[in-house]
Amino acid sequence: MTDDAVPDRPAVPTTRRRLLDTATRLFYERGIHSVGIDRIIAEAGVAKATFYNHFPSKDDLVVAYLEDQDRIGRAAVAALPKRPPAEMIAAIMGRIGEAAVAGGYRGCPFLNAAAEYPDRESRVRQVVDARRAWYHESLRTLVTEAGDPTPDDTASLLVALSDGLLETAYLDDPVKVPGLIRDALARLLHRCPAF
Repeated sequence: MTDDAVPDRPAVPTTRRRLLDTATRLFYERGIHSVGIDRIIAEAGVAKATFYNHFPSKDDLVVAYLEDQDRIGRAAVAALPKRPPAEMIAAIMGRIGEAAVAGGYRGCPFLNAAAEYPDRESRVRQVVDARRAWYHESLRTLVTEAGDPTPDDTASLLVALSDGLLETAYLDDPVKVPGLIRDALARLLHRCPAF
């Protein structure tokens, strides 16, 4: 049995994972454009050729970073205990408040990336747009199940609310975010019979 197969010992991260983890930390702390490949390589402790074997360009790394964040977010939503639709919406949006008060919060990685990549045709923006489409559809499904008479509009309002809360949590007092979520949902979902 190798060391990585020992059940009580965490597996040694792969080189690709180490690069991605380093980039994730630096991109989130400093911003994507302000972090160069050389810094990522140095902090991950890999050779430049090794980096390019895993990520042919910085944009490839940025796309992998955002896809990884998307995968983590979707898994967290999927892991929420099943409950009535309005409660699921509250739980999903409650994750914003949890992230904001956990410490080290610097805003939404997707909104941050979109601000740095204004070209809607870029691969980075396509990942951001795919994430937003998934989020909108998830909320639309839930408000439909809750009996909302205009589920597309309400889902769009919930996405806009989420965007605002994600930025408010970074720019203002994050402790206020859970209360803002409760108040906003009560006002926005009052037409849903299941709310």
